[in-house]
Amino acid sequence: MEFLAYGAFFLTTALIFSLITLGLNLQWGLTGLFNVGLAGFVAIGAYTSAILTTPDDAARIGGFDLPILLGWLAAMIVAGAVAAVIGAATLRLRSDYLAITTFGVAVVVQLVALNAQGLTGGPFGVGFIPRPFGSLAENPIVFNFANLAIVAVVTLVFFLALEHLARSPWGRVLKALREDEKAAASLGKSARAYRIQAFALGGAIMGLAGAVQAHFIGFIAPENYLPTLTFQVWTMLIVGGSGSNRGAVLGSVLVWAIWVGSGAAVSALVPTDQQARAAALQIVSIGVMLCVILLVRPMGILGGTPKRKAPAEPAAGRP
Repeated sequence: MEFLAYGAFFLTTALIFSLITLGLNLQWGLTGLFNVGLAGFVAIGAYTSAILTTPDDAARIGGFDLPILLGWLAAMIVAGAVAAVIGAATLRLRSDYLAITTFGVAVVVQLVALNAQGLTGGPFGVGFIPRPFGSLAENPIVFNFANLAIVAVVTLVFFLALEHLARSPWGRVLKALREDEKAAASLGKSARAYRIQAFALGGAIMGLAGAVQAHFIGFIAPENYLPTLTFQVWTMLIVGGSGSNRGAVLGSVLVWAIWVGSGAAVSALVPTDQQARAAALQIVSIGVMLCVILLVRPMGILGGTPKRKAPAEPAAGRP
């Protein structure tokens, strides 16, 4: 029975990561926007929903006690709006410059969450966040499977929507901008406008994932949104296959399984007084797996195979 409850908990967490990875795949895999500040957008969504839905007497931050669905909708709107503003200001940058800027944004968001105690609870975080089916919490199996059903439906809806968008004219423009911006611009497409749209939508999906995770766990704190989160999600996308929504989901489940398994192995094999230091072995295990995947499947598990250049034609008059 405990195994079933944990299995549902594991899959729920993996699907929440899948939702974040789908947002990153829209930004990077489809559009080529190098966002390494995704933890900031996840945090914005989580805190927005937590503040709006947690009762005032429980939150210690002046919560508004609104319904959970309104909190999730607000999380998408706020995270998407912040992403649009940031995108309008930074998407003229490219590659490593954009990465540095988005990383700086994530650091700013975490510092605000850590220091704006009256709004975010500061280092103490926000507790007593309402959980879907909270009345079933006394039965872990039923409670975990109910939450798994909700998260699975949300993830499936956005997976299908993103699959449709990728095949739509809008998605084809994004792919064209990723491959050759000048060629797409020559057809009258505004590169800046389309990039801002993709960046905002990806940020909104990440914000929703943060809100779903906050209500699933029931507690959030600034240390939940460290750069380790960004490392995990990027690894999930690379392993599954950048540019593939199915790969984003598969990579999330696979990498999360390895992350949890390596954590259990560390707990079992390393003495208690050294586990804090040995926890870094989790990141090492993910790094080793990433190297193996890139050597065997450079495009990821479901990312296809790299195109081979056709052999050059011999020059006229030569054998």
